[in-house]
Formats: sequence, structure tokens, C-alpha cells
Amino acid sequence: MISQIRKKINAEQVEGLEEQLVKLVRTTKVVKGGRRFRFGALMVVGNKRGIVGLGYGKANEIPEAIRKAVEDAKKNLIEIHLKKGTIPHEIKMKFCSSIVWMKPATDGTGIIAGANIRAIIEFAGIQNILAKSYGSRNTINASKAAVKCLTSLMNAGTMARNRGLSLGQFFN
Repeated sequence: MISQIRKKINAEQVEGLEEQLVKLVRTTKVVKGGRRFRFGALMVVGNKRGIVGLGYGKANEIPEAIRKAVEDAKKNLIEIHLKKGTIPHEIKMKFCSSIVWMKPATDGTGIIAGANIRAIIEFAGIQNILAKSYGSRNTINASKAAVKCLTSLMNAGTMARNRGLSLGQFFN
């Protein structure tokens, strides 16, 4: 429900988008003439200031798979709420059988997270966070669970609005 409330961001309007390959997958199909290889690429795109996107692309060649993944990531850009270089509250989300837990950390902690979700956190612009991946550690599902966590984050104004309160009432 919350992910449907968020508006998607147009990639042409965002400055300084960087991209990084998270995982490259090679699959093989055995046919009469030999083996046929196909590649899948998982890419993360972000500006390191609160905008991040995740994309997956498949093709017969690596550069084409990467290009498709970058296109997909730019279509799925989201804006996240940051609070002094970390996330505003603790959150736990599930995608398929991958579960990702994120907790805000104090200044100077750094990014304490597994390799599967570290790139997403870095490209989102988060400097201090504690994150843990449970259940299936499949890279694609864990990455999607991490993006789902970041999408579901709410700031104090949004939480107060959802409860029908003003900010003053919310904090009292």
C-alpha cells in the first residue's frame, strides 16, 4: 500500500545518477549444437542523496544485459526519507523468502550490512545504518526486500498525517 503512494521519479530530472553492477548471472542451456549462454545483470542506480533504483535485465550478451538493467533501474527510481545521514526508524520487510531488517545508527557507525544490500544503501545516500538479511540470501530477492524497506520508510509528517494528527499532537 505504501509503495503505491510513492510517486515514481523521472530519471531525466535527477542530476548525478551513478550506476553499479550488483550481480552478474550466467545461465547455460544445453542444445544439440552445444551450449547457449545467457546473462542477467542486477544494477543499482542512485545519486547518493536520497534517490535510488534497482533494475534487472537479461540478454545474450553482457553489455546488452547491463544496458537493460540500467534502463529498468531508471524506470524504478524512488525517493527515500533520510534523517541526518540515516533512516528515520527501524523497519523489517519481506520479499519472497528474503527478509531484510534495517535500523538507524548513530553518527560514525558507518554502513554495517551484507554485500547483497550494501550497494543499495550506499547509492541511497545513507551513511550510518545497521542492516541484516535473513531467510534466503538470494541476491535478487534480498535486494528487492531492501528496496521495499527503503520505500516503506516514513518521516514524522507522513506518520502524523496517516494518524490524522498535527505534528505538535504527534510529538506530545
